[in-house]
Parts: sequence; structure tokens; C-alpha cells
Amino acid sequence: MNTSHPWMNDLKKAFKKGLQGLFKEPPLTCVDWADKHFYLSSESAYQEGKWETAPFQIAPLNAMGNDLIRVVNMMKSARVGYTKMLMANVGFKIQHKRRSVAVFSPTDDDAEDLMKQDVETMVRDVPTLLELAPWHGKKHRDSSLSSKRFQNNKMFWCRGGKASRNYRRISADEVIYDELSNFDQNIEGEGAPTFLGDKRLEGATFPKSIRGSTPKIKGTCQIEKAAAESSYLLRYHIPCPHCDKEQNLKWGGKDCEFGIKWERDAQGEICHAWYVCEHTKCVVLYHEMVRAAHRGRWICENTGIWTRDGIEWFDSLDQLRNTPLVVSFHVWTAYSTFTTWLNMVLEFDKVKDNRENLIAFVNTTLGETWEDDQGEKVDWELLYGRREVYPQVHARGLTLMGSIDTQDDRYEGRVWAFGLGEEAWLVDKWVLMGDPASEELRKKVRLKVRQQYVRGDGAKMGVERWCWDSGGHYTDEVYAESRALGDTWVIPVKGANVPGKPIANWPKSRNAKKVYLTEVGTENAKELIYSRLKIQPNTSGVPVPGCVHFPANDDICGEDELKQLTAETKELKIEKGRRVYRWTAKGRRNEALDCFVYALAALRISQHRFGLDLEMLAGAKRAVPQRGTRSRVRG
Repeated sequence: MNTSHPWMNDLKKAFKKGLQGLFKEPPLTCVDWADKHFYLSSESAYQEGKWETAPFQIAPLNAMGNDLIRVVNMMKSARVGYTKMLMANVGFKIQHKRRSVAVFSPTDDDAEDLMKQDVETMVRDVPTLLELAPWHGKKHRDSSLSSKRFQNNKMFWCRGGKASRNYRRISADEVIYDELSNFDQNIEGEGAPTFLGDKRLEGATFPKSIRGSTPKIKGTCQIEKAAAESSYLLRYHIPCPHCDKEQNLKWGGKDCEFGIKWERDAQGEICHAWYVCEHTKCVVLYHEMVRAAHRGRWICENTGIWTRDGIEWFDSLDQLRNTPLVVSFHVWTAYSTFTTWLNMVLEFDKVKDNRENLIAFVNTTLGETWEDDQGEKVDWELLYGRREVYPQVHARGLTLMGSIDTQDDRYEGRVWAFGLGEEAWLVDKWVLMGDPASEELRKKVRLKVRQQYVRGDGAKMGVERWCWDSGGHYTDEVYAESRALGDTWVIPVKGANVPGKPIANWPKSRNAKKVYLTEVGTENAKELIYSRLKIQPNTSGVPVPGCVHFPANDDICGEDELKQLTAETKELKIEKGRRVYRWTAKGRRNEALDCFVYALAALRISQHRFGLDLEMLAGAKRAVPQRGTRSRVRG
């Protein structure tokens, strides 16, 4: 018999196709299948060749293939091989598990790119899939840029996620959302993409929903919300190659005690990067951590449950437990075998003070959400629009606090009245131009600090206490004025831009210059001030505790004053390897805000150090309405 005749080849193909329904491959995990069959195609991988699952990829990839897990969320950075893991999982499901899979990408163009660059090349280069795709390389009704039907009657759909119609007429065993954070949050008014997509799983024996993405903005990020649906957020812990103590890798930084650190050469170029163990400060090189990663495990930061392979799960006492239904993984670039720590540091060095670069670094390298500027921005226009007409000192004002800001060519002062519940009124503003070191200018300041004010009930009032900015080039001059005017009445202050510092930290004793130099926690003070600026006054004149009032007087409170008061916002910065928020004016003038901070510090010093009691003053005022508060005039 001529076995080379064309009809004989056709017979062989038909016979093989008929027997395929009887063949059952021995059970494999998703990782087993990928390591045996999957291939990295040249069009979609940096290095073409046979796939080998990295240690940190084992549990997430097996979780994608584990029928007992219904939902897998993966919050990840770039360069961790996530798309390739998805493709390996798709091939595993179609060929080995014989399941139908739907993948949704943010847009139709994204879906077409995924189909062309990843799916079609995978089918071409993975023989077990190519056997199921007789249409490969041909125009065929079973193969399009939105769907493919394989010879085992399983379907693969790849569609854009913007249109609600793309979620219809699909009956899938598994739904995958690629780069979920880039999807619209509400698809044409019909609901979230995961809601619409997961509806396609109804009737599946082993329904599976896989969501993965580089995160975006905190609070609105869809992968963050998806990950929060699970009680299990897992991070990869690696034993230190030297002390053997486990830790999940952290960014660190030059001045941080642990994490990634680096050094520069004589020309100032970054030349070396390494990792410092957070437990015993061991110095770990990149290749050492890569080897140690083979002994790593994924540990839930909430419950302590853990797994090495995504198949067997253990509780915090190392006892075998049931497989969770919904799991979330977080992985970032430090674990990657596709780049190095040195490359990460070089990338970070380009961030500088560029906010957009920092956002990209946080999202795509650290794999974390960007926490945008904190707190609602207070608009100066709103404050200007609610200015009020009131006497020089409002009738509810119980005490006056003053503040002085030192600039290179002037001194600026503000006087604030405080009432019950720390309701506040701006009373006065003055700017004295000249040389701050000159005796002439300082004499003018002395006159201003002794100024008297009249309250609405006729009572005369002096300023109870002053805080004077002693930073900059005129520290000695401020100290001298404090000693001359009264070192417990006019108090030199310096700002401490550190979270958690009290608004006024009165010293135990005078310093070497014989003054009570007081540290002001500007972070806490600004937090308090900005929260109070949002409190609306009562139009009927009812007291509102904490409310800040402004006079309808352009000389004291014009547009410029309110712009300065609202000049700052909180922005994310990386300091000592940690992400922190710092108040910043971005170059805008902010003397009005600084003066309000110092006036608030003067109030706190008066309360905590000198026994000022606003409730007691209010009671005294009610008992003797025409007498008012004690006038503080210094000679």
C-alpha cells in the first residue's frame, strides 16, 4: 500500500481527529502544563523560547488553574510576566481542561492587539493548541479577531470592554479581565465590567473569574476594589539567603534601614544596587535573592494563611486547610527575573520631582495605587464669597492670638480672635517692609504687637500671646525681640514638618539664647486648619465651633490673602524609601497660612502652658458683659 498517497494522509488526519475525543491527557496543574507545552513567541516576548515558571509565578498561575478557586485577583507591576501567565492559563484551559474562555480588554483595539500578538502566536507555537486549530493561517469562519472555535468545540473570545454589547452572547467557563484598572467603571450605564462579564459564567460547572491589572488611583482603582473583595491578600515572602528569616520585598531607599539600596560612582552615576534584610540587616545581592526565591511562599497579610504552589493551602499554624474561593495576589518588580534591582533604581533616579514620573513609578514598578493629593482642596473663591461684616473683634471673640512671619525684606503679622469651641475670626493683617535686621523696622513691629483692638461689646483687647517665626537669616533679631518684649509673651517658633508632631511643643527650659524656642508641628496644624476652613458659618449668627470667619475688608482679607491661605496641598513624595505626604505650596506665596499656623500655636501654648480656658472666659464674659477680657499691654 502506498502510504504516501494524499488520500492516505487525509485518512490519518480523520482517524486522529476521531480518536481525539477518546484521549485523556494525565491530569496536570496549570504550571505543569505551561512548563511542558507553553512557548514564548518572538512577537510578544523579549526572549523567545520555552516557558519556565518563575518561583513567584507558581502559586498565582496554579490558582488560575485551580478549579476550587473561583476568583483570582492580581494587583501587579510591569515586568512580572502577567500577560504570559494569562496566555499559559488560556492554553491550559482550552487544550487540557477543555473549557471555553472569554478575555475582555479595555478597548476593541486592545483586544485585537492581544489576539494578534499573544493568542495567534501562541496557537502557532504551541503544538498541542495548533493541533486543535486547523484554521490557523487561513481565512476561516472559526477564526476571527474577536473569537476562535477550536476542534474540541471549545471557544475563545477576545473583546473590548467599553461596549455593553460585547458582553452578550457568550457562554464561558472562565472570564478574564486584562488591565482591569483601564476599564470604564460603568459600562454604558449597565454596571461594572466584572458584573457584566461574570454574568457570562452562569451555568458553568467550574466558573472562574480572573482580574489583573497595574493599579491606578487609590479609591477609584478597579483592581484595588476587586482585590478588596477577598479576605486573602497574599504577598511573596522570601527567606533571607544569610539569616533565613522571611520577608516580602520592600522598596527601601538610600536612607531607609532596609530594602533596596544603591551607591554612585565618582562621576555620580548609580553603579550598584543591593537589598538589606529588614530583620538582621544582611546585605543581599540580586542573584542571591533569585536563588532564595525558590524557597519562598505566598502569605496572607490579613490571616496568615499561606501557600507555595496555589494547590495546597495552610493556616498560620501550618495546618492544611480548605482552599479559599477568592484570593488576591500582589507582586511588584523587585521579584522579577526579567529585570534587575539596578535597572529599577536607574528608573527611580529619573523620577526626580516630576509628579507624573512618580505616579508611573508607583503604579508600574511598585505595583501600588497612587494616593492623590490628600484632602479636598479649599478654593479661595468660596472663602471670599462668604466673607462677613463684623466689628474689629467679633462679639463672640474671647481672646486674641498673634503671629509674625519673617521674610528677607519684611515682617508680616496677623491677629486672630478665638471664641468658644475655637471658633475663629481674622482681626488684622499688617506688612512692614524693610531690612528685618534694622532697629527702625523692629521698632515698628513693637508698636504693632502692642496694638489694642475693640470688640463688638466695646471691650478693649490686646493680643494674649504672639508666636514669631525665627527661621531663616534673622534668628538672633527675633530672639532679641522676645527677650525685650517678654519671653513668655512673644515666643520664637520654628516649624517641624513631621507628621504627628504636636501643634506647639513647649520646651522644658530656655535655650542657650535665653528664649523659649518652641517647635511647631506644621503638618498637624495645617491638617486642622484645612479641615476647619471647610466648615460653613451659620447665616443666622449661631455659633459654629471650629468655623473660621473672614472680614469683608479687602485691606485685611482680599483675594491675595485667601489665595495665600489656601496655597498648599498634600502631595505624595518618597522619603527614606517610604511614601509620605507633605504639604507643599508649589512655589505659591503662603505667608497667610504660616501666620495662621503660628497663631494656632500661640493658642495651644496659652492653653497647655498658661492655663487659658475658653469656656471659663465665656462664662466670665456672660457674667460681666461690658468688661470683656483682660487687656494685655506690654511696656
